[in-house]
Amino acid sequence: MRLSSEDDITETWLVADIGATNARFGLVSPKGAILRTRTLAVANHPSIADAITAYLGEHGTLPMPRQAALAIASAITGDRVAMTNHPWSFSISALRTQLGLARLEVINDFTALAMALPHLSPEDRHPLGGGTAVAGTPIGVLGPGSGLGVSGLIPSGRGWIPLSGEGGHATMAPATDRESAVVDRMRQHFDHVSAERVLSGPGLVNLYNALATLDGEPSRGYTAAQVTDPEIGAADPLCAEATALFCAMLGTMAGNLALTLGARGGIYIGGGIVPRLGQRFAQSSFRARFEAKGRFSEYLAAIPTWVVTHPLPAFLGCAAILSA
Repeated sequence: MRLSSEDDITETWLVADIGATNARFGLVSPKGAILRTRTLAVANHPSIADAITAYLGEHGTLPMPRQAALAIASAITGDRVAMTNHPWSFSISALRTQLGLARLEVINDFTALAMALPHLSPEDRHPLGGGTAVAGTPIGVLGPGSGLGVSGLIPSGRGWIPLSGEGGHATMAPATDRESAVVDRMRQHFDHVSAERVLSGPGLVNLYNALATLDGEPSRGYTAAQVTDPEIGAADPLCAEATALFCAMLGTMAGNLALTLGARGGIYIGGGIVPRLGQRFAQSSFRARFEAKGRFSEYLAAIPTWVVTHPLPAFLGCAAILSA
């Protein structure tokens, strides 16, 4: 599926990828064309309905959608949805009625990303390390952004079954003395140091602040973007170390996921942070840490890992759900 022209479009579906910072919207045709994409700041809209209405007000001459799939950074356990890292909350049934939709699917954002994986082309992913995917075996995906999303795909006779979990809130396990000291420091501020407390935008800030405290240095109040900025990292060793720890600890989590799922079909890294690191991530300790599982290092060395580079992968997953 690629961005396309609007010629001869007679039906559209609304798709969205909604995080704590940005809500990305698009219309897709049943044939797979992505149309009229737009990113809105969630802080500028009091509710999800307001954001969707604002977006649909710009649909132009395209047919208004009657079906929609929303990928949202939240656990979906019933009709009521409350975002984990943002105050938006809503009733799925009430939102469907308010928008005049015949069908509304609301799924976890990483469930949508998992559903997109079989539809990625080689140009939509960048390999890290070796290994070869084994057909018909589980696939895992995780990715840091405003939070840490985790999901996977389990093969079945009819295709793939996506997992809807909250693996980003599993306890973060340190793998070195330095990481142990960082996690111990974080325990003084959080009652539970989950993986998301480390592997996310806020997690990068937590890593930097913990390192500064451990080394007796004053925190400079950096944002996540500043912590990972190459120029700032060249001048501030703590930022460079925080970024390096982030990459290594993501490797630990990715290896844990591969072992838990038996994901010999591969592990994918999504989210907004890793793609922006570029070659620094490729040259980091991520892959070495991914494989560093003692007696099962050889097992993990055979599993491929990729960074998802498609600009709107959740749209692919939403469209796959609507087309099923």
